[in-house]
Amino acid sequence: MIRTEPIIAVNDVKASAKWYMSLLVCSNTHPDGEVFDQLVDSDGTILLCLHRWGDHDHPTLRSSQEGKAGNGLMLFFRVDEFDETWERAQSLGYKIEEEPHSNPFAGHREFSLRDLDGYDVTICSMQ
Repeated sequence: MIRTEPIIAVNDVKASAKWYMSLLVCSNTHPDGEVFDQLVDSDGTILLCLHRWGDHDHPTLRSSQEGKAGNGLMLFFRVDEFDETWERAQSLGYKIEEEPHSNPFAGHREFSLRDLDGYDVTICSMQ
C-alpha cells in the first residue's frame, strides 16, 4: 500500500488545524502543537500535516519569503458529505474561488476555496 501524507507550511499551526477541522470534520494528533500537527480522518488516516514556517530547517519550509505558499499545489479532498461540507465552507467566511459545480471530466461535484495561508483547497464529492 502507498499513501501520501502532504505537509504544508503555515503561519499558525493551531489556527490552521482549527480551520481544517471545522471544514473537514476531522481531528488532530497534536492538539497543543505550535510547530507541527497531523489532521486525521475518523479511521486514523492522515489527511494533511501542518508545519510552521521556518522550524526544523526543511529546505522547502524554511521561509515564506523564499517561495509563495501553495505555488503549484492544490489540496484536493474527496468527501462523503459534499453538501454538508459546502455549508461548513461558507460559514468559515473565507474566499470561495469556485462555487459547487459538476466537473464533467472527473464525473463529480466540486468547489474550491482558499485556506488561512492562501492554499487552494478543492472539495469534491465521492462520485
